[in-house]
Amino acid sequence: MSVQQLIDNKAKVAVIGLGYVGMPLAVGFSAKGIAVIGYDLNETRIAAYQAGIDMTNEVGNEVIAATTVEFTADESKLQEAMFHIIAVPTPVNQDKTPNLYPVESASRTVGRQLKKGSYVVYESTVYPGVTEEVCIPLLEEASGLICGKDFFVGYSPERINPGDQEHRLENIVKIVSGTDAATLETIANLYEIVVEAGVHRASSIKVAEAAKVVENSQRDINIAFMNELSKVFDRMGVNTFEVVEAMNTKWNALGFYPGLVGGHCIGVDPYYFIYEAEKLGYHSQIVLAGRQINDSMSEFVSENIIKKIIEANLLVKGAKVVILGVTFKPNTPDIRNSKIYEIVQGLLSYGVDVQLCDALANGADVQEMYGLPLQTIADIKDADCVVMGSVHDEYQKLTPEIIDTLYKQTNEQKIMIEMQSRFYNEYHANADYLYWSL
Repeated sequence: MSVQQLIDNKAKVAVIGLGYVGMPLAVGFSAKGIAVIGYDLNETRIAAYQAGIDMTNEVGNEVIAATTVEFTADESKLQEAMFHIIAVPTPVNQDKTPNLYPVESASRTVGRQLKKGSYVVYESTVYPGVTEEVCIPLLEEASGLICGKDFFVGYSPERINPGDQEHRLENIVKIVSGTDAATLETIANLYEIVVEAGVHRASSIKVAEAAKVVENSQRDINIAFMNELSKVFDRMGVNTFEVVEAMNTKWNALGFYPGLVGGHCIGVDPYYFIYEAEKLGYHSQIVLAGRQINDSMSEFVSENIIKKIIEANLLVKGAKVVILGVTFKPNTPDIRNSKIYEIVQGLLSYGVDVQLCDALANGADVQEMYGLPLQTIADIKDADCVVMGSVHDEYQKLTPEIIDTLYKQTNEQKIMIEMQSRFYNEYHANADYLYWSL
């Protein structure tokens, strides 16, 4: 089996899992003339793609409508492919231990349809050892084939940044690995079809698995440091944004800011490292401390919203708080593991009237997760407090005049809360507002 057969349309690629990672990957291969099968268990998602609707906002409706990817929820279609790329999520359980069920289930699905000579590449984030010690045995069991003889396996961690229109699949260097040198080379050649930035050949699958966990853990730790500073500076009466702006004038400043850390990568991947380290008898100190700090920030924000309501001489119970942006980060409709949810729960526990507004999120998903309806900017009025949560580009363009219409005009002071200090210059010194930001 060679990549040239893909180029000559004598073989197909199957992408298993068509979320924020898998769908752009499937579309990317298709755009290069490769025959692609896009498989997902979620029939609603498949129906949307077949109708030309991009539920992720990653490539857009026009691209989805024009792509030649064969979207399907029929696993038997996987028999037609010789290259299988598994890009399913790897979340954590309630106790923060890895939940490998999605990747295990996908392995069994692919195994049932696997043919001799096939390649299976995992993109799901896992701790070192999962691909070889968990996934390969499942593939062998389901297929009755032997890895290294009848089929071949590699690992290439996903690096797509949801909502980022600058750093895309094609211009992010791709880490690739395989069970042996020949497999590595074949998988490298596969990704070189779509990744213009090139590939980095890791020496082993475990190195590639570790690289993914580490790159997200590193970012998590850096943000945790800024979040800890934010907590301390808040007690000092010093604005963290001003401190960071001053610090960033030095050439080697890292440019991190405090913020909420949710989603399915940075807020999850470090727990995979922590779990495996504990199994080996090492108690993580820095990585675990970073996770604990970042997981505490929603409560910190909720408490400060309540403090500002009291400072404004308003009753907490029944105070109307509007949150603009409830997704886990700006410019994506993804609400999975959004820390805004925890802020909402904290406010509701005080009897606050919480209203949610998001230009990108799906209303049905928000209703299911938050238990609250999603509103538009036009629906919002008489707010006591406006919280700038995930500030999508659309919200960054809001003028002070428009923002002012969201508030109850009879209050002595309006309350503005921010996660990212995008409106700091307009509001921090405005006497008509009580302003607070991380």
